[in-house]
Amino acid sequence: MSKYGKWIGGGLGWVLGGPIGGILGFVFGSMFDEMQSGTMEYSAQGHPYGSVGEGQGQTTRTQPGDFAVSLLVLAAAVMKADERVMKSELNYVKDFLMHQFGEPKAKQLVQVLRDILEKDIQVMDVSLQIKQHMDYSSRLQLLHFLFGIAQADGEVHDNEVSQIETIAGYLGISQKDINSIKAMFVKDKEAPYKILEISSDASDEEVKKAYREMALKHHPDRVSHLGEDVQKSAEAKFKKVADAYSQIKKERGLK
Repeated sequence: MSKYGKWIGGGLGWVLGGPIGGILGFVFGSMFDEMQSGTMEYSAQGHPYGSVGEGQGQTTRTQPGDFAVSLLVLAAAVMKADERVMKSELNYVKDFLMHQFGEPKAKQLVQVLRDILEKDIQVMDVSLQIKQHMDYSSRLQLLHFLFGIAQADGEVHDNEVSQIETIAGYLGISQKDINSIKAMFVKDKEAPYKILEISSDASDEEVKKAYREMALKHHPDRVSHLGEDVQKSAEAKFKKVADAYSQIKKERGLK
């Protein structure tokens, strides 16, 4: 198992306990059995979701491997939400994995995803485990990836949106943040304001303040510890915030 932890790119501490560990157990077989039997240890043995994390007096730092495995499990839930798994969705995830880990590892991880797709994902249990151990900025980036997967086939299905919103709720993401990231993918005339988490009747000063706050919240440096590709994706999200602000400024004639 330790070799796998290094292979996936670091971490894989808390993900191998709790509900996610149960899902991965059938993929990695004896490796997981060793952990369960005590040969390999993970933090806070006996806790239903692994080690004690955010909200329990201890803050853990999300590792690239933890993020990738969390993405695979939740991606499977989103990909199955509209009762069809599209090649474009698989390619979206594969592209991220290739940039993050390289082609050989990405191919193996895609196979893990295919195996996970055969399992019944208990969204609440998995999401609560992620919430407990993953920092908020990483959870926002995870939500951004899930919407990206839903959009990969050119259409964001209502069932996919519903599943992602359910996941986001269990992840402890605020409704304003959910609406903001959703507006980056599901467009309407209010989208620029939703991205900035304000209403269209906000004052000019409120618009400027909202932009400053959102720029800080979604700054790519907040997820730099997850690797270059995640940071690049965060830069794309950061740009959408800037574009929304530019659109509002243009409409209002702001300087």
